Amino acid sequence: MKFNEKLMSIRKMKGLSQEELGMELQVSRQTISKWESGQSYPDFQRLVMLSDFFDMTLDELVKDIDVQDVRNKNLTDEKVASIYLDVENVKNKSGKIIKIFCYAGVILLGIVILGFILHLFFPDIEWLWGSTQ
Repeated sequence: MKFNEKLMSIRKMKGLSQEELGMELQVSRQTISKWESGQSYPDFQRLVMLSDFFDMTLDELVKDIDVQDVRNKNLTDEKVASIYLDVENVKNKSGKIIKIFCYAGVILLGIVILGFILHLFFPDIEWLWGSTQ
């Protein structure tokens, strides 16, 4: 029997809800649900608390746990976290690049508008406009 199945079985045998067990271990009901569905595993401190609460040895509690599953789950979580971090970095860098292009566009537009205004006020200055008539 896998850890998640064993935990659910023991909890139900004791007549506890996920909420009640969560309160005993100072975790949320959702955390207990994730443990029981195999989406995550408790840390060592919580395993000790579980074994004490159910009056079992750690060996009895976690026996038959697939250590490779735990390792794979941790690797998967690390990979997902790494992907999210990479996406955040790309978003930050692209945001900076967009700001630079916006500032450059505003400066260029300002230069064009300034040139237009200068041309309106000083249309006869040849050296400024480079036109020879």
